[in-house]
Amino acid sequence: MKESRARQILQALVQGVDPLTGEELPAGTVLQHADVLRALLAGVGALEQLAARAQRRAQLPGNVGRGWTAEEEQALMAEFQRGETMAAIAALHGRTLRAIEARLERLGLLTPEQRSSTNTFIHGSGGRATAPEPP
Repeated sequence: MKESRARQILQALVQGVDPLTGEELPAGTVLQHADVLRALLAGVGALEQLAARAQRRAQLPGNVGRGWTAEEEQALMAEFQRGETMAAIAALHGRTLRAIEARLERLGLLTPEQRSSTNTFIHGSGGRATAPEPP
């Protein structure tokens, strides 16, 4: 079952309506208990969050979260050295501007001060991203 249909069913039940017939549900059903209504509303909220997350994800470039290959890094360095714009490079690689700048910084071609995007993470031990220390 798709999340949108599940959400429609839960919303109908919250409103006291039979989701199949559209008729009002009889008085005294379990759906009129406060805890049951809260649980249904929590389900609706969770499904709405899933839908919003999927919509945001669909708007991201195709290679978000994928590792960099040696070939892709070589192409990135060549494009940067040719003077391609960051936006053009990001589009070519299917990555965000932040990812392009972070990789160029890691390759030693860009300094943190030259970045136009904010680096919200720093690399700690073992190459893992960690939250920056508070000032």
